[in-house]
Amino acid sequence: MKEKAYTLNDRNWRIIGIPFMGMVIAVMIAFDEFLKLSQHFFLSVLFSTLLTLTFWEGNRYIIIWMRRIFPEYNQTGRRVVAEAVLAVAYVFVVSLLLDEVYYKPVYHVSALAMGFRISIVPTVIVYLVYEAVYFFDAWKMNVRKTEALMRENVQSQLEVLKNQLDPHFLFNSMNTLAALIDDENTAAQDYLERLSDVYRYVLVSRNKNTVLLSDEIAFVDAYVYLNKIRFRENLQVEKQLSTATLAQHVTPLSLQMLIENAIKHNVASREHPLRIVIREEASGYLVVENNISEKTILEKSTRVGLQNIINRYSLLTDREVEIISDGERFTVKIPLLNQLAG
Repeated sequence: MKEKAYTLNDRNWRIIGIPFMGMVIAVMIAFDEFLKLSQHFFLSVLFSTLLTLTFWEGNRYIIIWMRRIFPEYNQTGRRVVAEAVLAVAYVFVVSLLLDEVYYKPVYHVSALAMGFRISIVPTVIVYLVYEAVYFFDAWKMNVRKTEALMRENVQSQLEVLKNQLDPHFLFNSMNTLAALIDDENTAAQDYLERLSDVYRYVLVSRNKNTVLLSDEIAFVDAYVYLNKIRFRENLQVEKQLSTATLAQHVTPLSLQMLIENAIKHNVASREHPLRIVIREEASGYLVVENNISEKTILEKSTRVGLQNIINRYSLLTDREVEIISDGERFTVKIPLLNQLAG
């Protein structure tokens, strides 16, 4: 997985904040000199500003480092705890060095405790400002992603279900049709039952952001069954999935779209059977792979396919959908997801 690049757009904060905090700290520790505006006070301002710069830049690096390690909105607690531990350690080390190289040689006294307490003030302020802004930005980003995901789902629903009839009417019609089929015609009964399963799954999952992979696989099995009536053994779908992987999540209808895409663009005949493999990768990806035997005349596309999957995953995770074609095999890798709000 690629490390998420992260930078802070805080140039103006640093230009204004560092000298301002240096001034405030100087006033706090040399208030009497401030009232007299003595030379000692201005030296204190310079010293405090340099000290603030040291703590600000060091803690700023810690913040960037932790946000690269814990970039997600739901990792805020772990990130803040890690930042707090590292910040206290950093402040202590700098205060200790300052005490050894400045206070003890110059004043012949240890000021470690006082220096540590004073240094905590700019550190706390820096973290409060950065975390408040980061939390607000993350909240706005989540709102935008949720709105975009809703738009993507609506588009997907319109495309996949653009000819949808009223659900009750369709299911009642299927029940009526089942009653008209002879009990001995088990093939027709099975076909109608799988068709009902496919339609039911589309209705249930259409408003969800993610579904269990096990549920998606059950839906794919029904979808493949319907297509195998047409292609028979010329269409072969193999699954290589562990129980743990089946407990992960994917976006609804994503596997069906990939299988539909393979069927639309490739020949499935006795001479050139279409073989599709659905397997897992240790890197946390689900792989859908098929051999390439392109049709000379392509079927009309519903325009629901790879781009729709790419768009939806981009709203749910930083991990990208990977598409690989070497002329012989066409491979799509989609990230397995932890459960998200549906």
